[in-house]
Amino acid sequence: MGYILRRLGFYLAAFWVSITLNFMLPRLMPGDPVSRMVARLQGSIRPEQIEALRRSFGVDDAPLWEQYVRYLGQMLSGDMGFSISRFPTPVTDVIAGQVGWTVLLGLTSLIIAVAIGNLLGILAAWRRGGVLDSVLPPVLIFIGSFPYFWLAMGLLWLFGVTLGWFPLRHAFSMGTVPDFSLDFVGDVAYHLVLPATSIVLVSIGGWMLGMRNTMIATNAEDYIVMAEAKGLRPGRIMMRYAARNAMLPSVTAFGMSLGFIVGGALLTEVVFAYPGVGYQLLSAVQNLDYPLMQGLFLTITTAVLIANFLVDIVYVRLDPRVRVS
Repeated sequence: MGYILRRLGFYLAAFWVSITLNFMLPRLMPGDPVSRMVARLQGSIRPEQIEALRRSFGVDDAPLWEQYVRYLGQMLSGDMGFSISRFPTPVTDVIAGQVGWTVLLGLTSLIIAVAIGNLLGILAAWRRGGVLDSVLPPVLIFIGSFPYFWLAMGLLWLFGVTLGWFPLRHAFSMGTVPDFSLDFVGDVAYHLVLPATSIVLVSIGGWMLGMRNTMIATNAEDYIVMAEAKGLRPGRIMMRYAARNAMLPSVTAFGMSLGFIVGGALLTEVVFAYPGVGYQLLSAVQNLDYPLMQGLFLTITTAVLIANFLVDIVYVRLDPRVRVS
């Protein structure tokens, strides 16, 4: 329990640092969001409205410490301000409308890549020197060396444009009303195939190679030799003894990847016009939408911290050495 509390304190401190940096960075940049809005409206806004907007965006003439205290209160209450590019829509509403699609795409791709990659890595290491170990790792690493956008455009051109097997854009067919019917779920899954496949193909080689290398080192441990000397079945030794211990680095990597899911696969979402957080972040940068950028950065940071904290809890269960220490 003490270990969990110490880790919780560390992540709370990291969260405070991320909020502070999120507050300072836009204020260190030249200009402010209100000036951009005034320029875009070409003087059709009154001075009192400008002052109200400055206070709303937290860039008024108040002292910096007062702005910081006000900003902390807004963040802790879930108030991230208003989006400039979608004014007057609140930032939380913009993020809430996009994050679900990003989580769907990222989580589906991550689970498939981790499951298949780790399983292939376990089999390749257990039968070291075989066909699976000799051929598959270099092939997957070669595929993974291609940029996201190149592979995504290749899949889009081949299976979307040339063969016409899959749709070209968006998360569901235009004109469809989102609901939980089987037809809509099937339509979403149909649109998900190409974006998810591009992410899986790029990342699966890394998962396989990481598990293979860790598994090879684990196979040389004394307890594996002891298990073999006892005459245990090879399948039980491979999964219950070797793979369980070799899985620990993959659990850490999975936690990190799980947090970064919220950040979205930017290039993949752009290629397929997928309505996720990554696509929204690109739009926010192009429109200099500082409140939305701040909200997205803070959301991504929070997701990473929460995912790592959950991984620490899982570690206590998987590795007895952590509980002893």
